[in-house]
Amino acid sequence: MNRFNEIKDLIMSLEADFDKFYDKKNQAAGTRVRKGMQDLKNLSQEIRKEVQEIKNN
Repeated sequence: MNRFNEIKDLIMSLEADFDKFYDKKNQAAGTRVRKGMQDLKNLSQEIRKEVQEIKNN
């Protein structure tokens, strides 16, 4: 469950930047959102690999 909490924390940390980008058109916030989404993708991929390894053993 620790990995699930990592994803939740990452998403929650991006909430303010999403608001700044979409509501206030802050370009720097958009950069942070893109970086955060890339981190989310990488974390998700790690979790997928971990789940597959556990499943196959």
